[in-house]
Amino acid sequence: MRGLRSVRGVRSALPQLLAPPVTRPSRRTNAVDILQGSIRQPLNRFSADEAMMQETVRKFANDKIKPLVSKMDKESKLDDTIIKGLFENGFLAVEIPSEYDGVGANFFSSILVVEEIARVDPSVAILVDIQNTLINTIIMKHGSEEQKKLWLPRLANDTVGSFCLSEEGSGSDAFAMKTHAKPDGDHFYISGTKLWISNSEQAGLFLVFANTDFSKGYKGITAFLLPRDSEGLTVGKKEDKLAIRASSTCPVHFDNVKVHKDQVLGEVGEGYKYCIRLLNEGRIGIGAQMIGLARGAMDCTIPYVQQRKQFGQPVWDFQAIQHQVAEMATKLEAAKLLTYNAARLREAGKPFVKEAAMCKYYSAEVANEVVGKCIEWMGGVGITTDYPAEKFFRDAKIGQIYEGTANIQLSTIAKYLKDW
Repeated sequence: MRGLRSVRGVRSALPQLLAPPVTRPSRRTNAVDILQGSIRQPLNRFSADEAMMQETVRKFANDKIKPLVSKMDKESKLDDTIIKGLFENGFLAVEIPSEYDGVGANFFSSILVVEEIARVDPSVAILVDIQNTLINTIIMKHGSEEQKKLWLPRLANDTVGSFCLSEEGSGSDAFAMKTHAKPDGDHFYISGTKLWISNSEQAGLFLVFANTDFSKGYKGITAFLLPRDSEGLTVGKKEDKLAIRASSTCPVHFDNVKVHKDQVLGEVGEGYKYCIRLLNEGRIGIGAQMIGLARGAMDCTIPYVQQRKQFGQPVWDFQAIQHQVAEMATKLEAAKLLTYNAARLREAGKPFVKEAAMCKYYSAEVANEVVGKCIEWMGGVGITTDYPAEKFFRDAKIGQIYEGTANIQLSTIAKYLKDW
C-alpha cells in the first residue's frame, strides 16, 4: 500500500503547503477576489499532497480498520495490527520533519487524516489526533534538539504518546491540578494521579503537566517528558466507557517519580502557556473527528433508506425524509468548513482561537444531531449492533466533553465577541 511516507517524493515540487492552492485568474475574475495576484481556492479544495493523503488514509481505513471495528469495540481494545499500520503509513507522524523520519506534511493534512479515520472508527481517530496535534506538536515547538532527536523518530515509528493533564479535581479547571513536581538539585520528584488519560494503555511516552511551585499558582505548571518505564509510573485500570471504547482511557499514577531536569519540556513554569496553545490546536482535531464521525453515519444510513421500502416506495422518496437529510447535510457541510477554516488559519500563522472553539463546539453539536437522525431514519435496525449507526451514536457524545466541554467553547467564543 502506498503510505503517507510516499508523498516525500512529490513534496519538492510543491514548495508551499501552508496555504490553499492558487490558480491564475480568468478574464471574468472580479478584482476583489484577487489577493496578491492569486485567487484563494475554496476551503474544500486540496493541494496534490493533501489529496494524496486523503486518498491513502481513506483506503487504509476501509481496507484495514473497518473489518476490525466491531471486534475492537466489543473488546475495548485497539488491535495491534492497526497501530502498526498507522506507524507504517506515517499517519502518526504527519507533521514530523523528514529528518526525524516523519512525513513532513502540513497541519491541514493531519486534520484530513483524523477526519477520514473517524469516518470508519473514531476510537482509532483519537489516537491519531492526540499523537499529531498534541504530542508531536509540542515537542517540535518547545523541545530541545536533544529531545527532538530522542523522541521524534520514535514517535514516527513505534512509540505512542499520551497527554497527561486532567485530574479528579481539575477537568475544565485544568490548572487546579494537584500533581506536584518537587525540585531537588538537578532533578524533580513527581507525585500525583492523572485521570481519563487517552492512549495510556499503549503509550511509551507520557507528556505530564505538574506544578513545581504551588505558591506561584498556574505559573508553576511545567511540562515533563516521561518514558513508560520510569520507576514509580504506573497505569491503572482501563475505564469501561460508553464511547470510543477501543481507545484506552486509564488513570496514570506517579509515585515520587525521579525526573532529570533534561526531561523538562521547554522552560520551568511555562507549561500552562504550552498547554493552552496546544489545546487550541487540538480542538481543530476534535472538530475533524466529529465531522468524520457524522459522515460515517451518513455513509451507512443513506443507502439503507434508499433501499428500504414502506407503503410501496423507498423510504427515501418521502419528502419529509429528503428534507431532514438535506438539513443534516447542510449542517455537516457548515461544520466541515468551520473546521477547515480553523486549520488553514492555524497553518498560515493567523489568529485561530475563536475559530478553533467554534469548529469544535459546532462539529460536536452537529455530529450528535446527525447520528441521532440517522438512527431515526433507519428505524429499529438503527439501534442494533448489526449496523454502525449505533456505535457512531455512542461515540459522538464524547465530542461535547473532552478537550474542552461545549460550555467552555462557548465561553471562549464569547470572550472574542466583546469587541463585536
